[in-house]
Amino acid sequence: MMRWIIFIAFVLFIDFYAFQSVKTSTKNKFVVVFYWLFSIAVLLNVIYQLTTFNNSKGMPQSVMFAFGLLILSMVPKVIALIIMFGEDIFRISNGGFNYFVNSKSTTFLADRREFVSKVALGLAAIPFASVLYGMARGKYNYQVLNHTLFFEDLPKSFEGFKITHISDIHSGSFDDAEKIGVGIDLINEQSSDVILFTGDLVNNTANEMNPWISLFKSLKAPLGKFSVLGNHDYGEYVQWKTSEEKEQNFQAIKEIHPKIGFNLLLNDSVYLEKGSDKIALIGVENWGTRFKKAGDLNLASSKISKEDFKILMSHDPSHWENEVKNHANNYQLTLSGHTHGMQFGIEIPGFKWSPVQYIYKQWAGIYTNFNRYINVNRGFGFLAFPGRVGIWPEISVITLKKK
Repeated sequence: MMRWIIFIAFVLFIDFYAFQSVKTSTKNKFVVVFYWLFSIAVLLNVIYQLTTFNNSKGMPQSVMFAFGLLILSMVPKVIALIIMFGEDIFRISNGGFNYFVNSKSTTFLADRREFVSKVALGLAAIPFASVLYGMARGKYNYQVLNHTLFFEDLPKSFEGFKITHISDIHSGSFDDAEKIGVGIDLINEQSSDVILFTGDLVNNTANEMNPWISLFKSLKAPLGKFSVLGNHDYGEYVQWKTSEEKEQNFQAIKEIHPKIGFNLLLNDSVYLEKGSDKIALIGVENWGTRFKKAGDLNLASSKISKEDFKILMSHDPSHWENEVKNHANNYQLTLSGHTHGMQFGIEIPGFKWSPVQYIYKQWAGIYTNFNRYINVNRGFGFLAFPGRVGIWPEISVITLKKK
């Protein structure tokens, strides 16, 4: 609770400072006062939502919406604050500049302050518009990303083998069946040989998936649909009355996978056969440096041989960084998710950035290490913040080729 008190106090300080700064150079005081009061109302709404929702049922839509409003309210003010506060520091620390201003022009400093304030407000409008778009449209702005990977040891019959990789459905966050249907249709349109899902079917509880079972059951792939668990599938982020209740929820989540036509691999493996050849598909339970370590790579690989061409499904990319990429077994391709690309960042041709890259070395897209590849999917759904800004929901399509 203390962290929320500190956070709220910090937000109020930013609002107060921004109000004091802007009012000195903005003639329309009504707009500034309204903006300030709106921010306080948003904060009160967030406090109310966080203190009244039933934690045993997970985070409801109202809490996520409140959190989204808070981000929408906060981001532009932080931008404005940095610019205005930086201007204040510059004026205070640069005594010679102030002396010149005071001696040469009594109006120059006020004009400069007004100019800086307008620049700050103008720049603040950019993230405001971006966050607003991310909440309204960005969270369902599905992108199909195609990758072609080459392997020397790919079995001949699997030349051109096509994989659709999705991750992080987070069905408890969904609020628009029509738009989810668009994403499902996009997956089917890829006509891949297999569909592989790398975990986080729900936010917390099995019943979150109930309204969406028929949609995801309609996914089709001739060689099957396979899945693993993510950290959110273990029900560890809600308060359960008893351990039995938690276990019942976990079992219910596992039972959803066959209901939607997915073969759930729990530290297990299967062979995919095509022509006279086969490749091994391995699925581990969640393994993460910061989250639950239920994955057992050796157990999952116990039914296959070292010489097999291997595709590994592991939810958290930190598993690849810490165990997989240098493992004695050659796992040619690993598929992960988990990071969501933080649902915020910048991706333009030749440049990719998100704050999550300071936590995960592999956070979005294809990475390689000595001819071993990992694809980190940015996620099909969203969590907590009800939107995406710059990092869009992803459907990965990976084509295997022989080098």
